[in-house]
Amino acid sequence: MRKTSNSITKASIALLGFSLLFTAACKKDLSPTPQADNASSKLNTSAIGVSGPKGVCYVEVNSNDIRNVGKYTLSTGQQLFDIAIIFAANINYNTTTKKAELFFNPQVTNVLSNKATYIQTLQAKGIKVMLSILGNHQGAGISNFPSQQAAQDFAQLLSNAVTTYGLDGIDFDDEYADYGTNGTGQPNSSSFVYLVTALRQLMPNKLISFYFYGPAASRLSYNGVTVGSKVNYSWNAIYGSYSVPNVPGLAKSNLGPAAIDIQSTSSSTAASLATQTVNNSYGIYLYYNLPNTDVHTYLTSVSNALYGKATVKQP
Repeated sequence: MRKTSNSITKASIALLGFSLLFTAACKKDLSPTPQADNASSKLNTSAIGVSGPKGVCYVEVNSNDIRNVGKYTLSTGQQLFDIAIIFAANINYNTTTKKAELFFNPQVTNVLSNKATYIQTLQAKGIKVMLSILGNHQGAGISNFPSQQAAQDFAQLLSNAVTTYGLDGIDFDDEYADYGTNGTGQPNSSSFVYLVTALRQLMPNKLISFYFYGPAASRLSYNGVTVGSKVNYSWNAIYGSYSVPNVPGLAKSNLGPAAIDIQSTSSSTAASLATQTVNNSYGIYLYYNLPNTDVHTYLTSVSNALYGKATVKQP
């Protein structure tokens, strides 16, 4: 579970107009070629250079530079991380229109608006860059879209953002929605399935992931359609633990049972979780909270277990 949420949700109302513009690497090959009806099974997960689990790294961009993800390599030169996730954009709720809106706080806006500096710099190194989406204490979240059309409308906003900012995909995190606030509905069985189905149709060749947590984690099937047939990846959300996400339809190579907080999980625990990941043949290892400070020694404890190689921090 996230230990810090308010830092990304106390955003300036002045930027609301900006967000409303949207209404109208296995070191590692991450280029997906999914079909709209079964994206995850079509994902290319062949290894390039170094075999082993993909490294997925969330960065709290309020206080840390997303480009740090690209500064860590293995001793043999390959990038340590395969996917960088911008944490995070928000789902706001417009009490006048009764609709969910995509919202970026100032720090997220800075990263997205300066995509050549922050996003393309990582992509040039072969790292995929995704945007995490989560609630903002306003009653709207991925689990309570009241209709298929409402889910499709929000999926369009997400697809527009991916196109506008040259992102590689969207990550869903069902936290901090405060369902019921502002008269919104409680989680329902169709919402998340409708959302990922619509987004996959709009983005057949982009990545979609699910941070396995919250009401959505128990609402992964509706009318015979599964979330696992639409998303590429899912990973454990409890840092310092090992728990396989129960997402029917995803293979081991697309699941991450190990999750660490770089700034609070001990290096011994991180290494143990890495060893379990390799021994059990899972394809993802999840890192959270990469700081601006040099943590290559800590990361070496993980990379030695995952790949048999030390981590080096580049200038």
